[in-house]
Amino acid sequence: MKRILINATQKEELRVAMVNGQKLYDLDIEVPSREQKKSNIYKAVITRVEPSLEAVFVNYGADRHGFLPFKEISREYIDDSAKDDKGRYNIKEAIKVDQQIIVQVEKEERGNKGAALTTFISLAGRFLVAMPQNPKAGGVSRRIEGEDREQVRKVLSEINFPQGMGVIVRTAGVGRSTEEMQWDLDSLSQVWTAIINASKERSAPFLIYQESDIVVRALRDHYKSDIGEIIIDSKSFYDRAYSFMQMVMPNSLNKLKLFDEKLPLFNRFQIESQIETAFNREVSLPSGGAIVIDHTEALISVDVN
Repeated sequence: MKRILINATQKEELRVAMVNGQKLYDLDIEVPSREQKKSNIYKAVITRVEPSLEAVFVNYGADRHGFLPFKEISREYIDDSAKDDKGRYNIKEAIKVDQQIIVQVEKEERGNKGAALTTFISLAGRFLVAMPQNPKAGGVSRRIEGEDREQVRKVLSEINFPQGMGVIVRTAGVGRSTEEMQWDLDSLSQVWTAIINASKERSAPFLIYQESDIVVRALRDHYKSDIGEIIIDSKSFYDRAYSFMQMVMPNSLNKLKLFDEKLPLFNRFQIESQIETAFNREVSLPSGGAIVIDHTEALISVDVN
């Protein structure tokens, strides 16, 4: 049986494991003391334009300014008169210092590098990812194939889209009705409207929208009909999950369980040792080989032996 296991008994870290029987196949860890910014949405102000990098630096409220490539800037923020005869932009004319924009964090700060940002906002729902400023984007997740893909496309053709908004259907959208998809899209549209209204209330920089915590993200992103149980070892996080599921997926509430045994949850399902192995520099493969993983500031290298 596939399960989602949520270990929240330690204040230092929260862990979410996806298991099939006693085999770990996905793991997410969040450290509460370390602020998570990925997918957060901010009102920011441009502080520096760097033509040599084809990018700008923006103050979005963090200690270190964020990095925003020119290709990640929506046309609504660009001065079209800055084009030359060949249709290329003079970045210093197209974007101005002190210009205020709405940005989303794509990558967290790392080392001495600021967060990577984009102005192409995406809002993840239960079945859809909405892209409010990108009406041409969208379609169906590449992981959805065959007849499922055709069924999803048919449902998409029956949905009423807000003007200027594109979507991508997530794998959780397979088999969902037009009404369920429309409800998800309407909810995301309301969130976007609230973001726009909040952005008008005061000057940058400030946080407009904070991404959901790890428990809600786990249920939103990983729960599918083939998940047999969702087991949580903390009453407060169980209550949080219950509230979310009651609102979004009430028919699945019977799968949510509070774990109260003396034996630790991850030990009960024998995955603690698998987690330790996953963080080793050298990881053995079932074939008899191994991979060696090294982290550097520029890249992560994987050597296959």
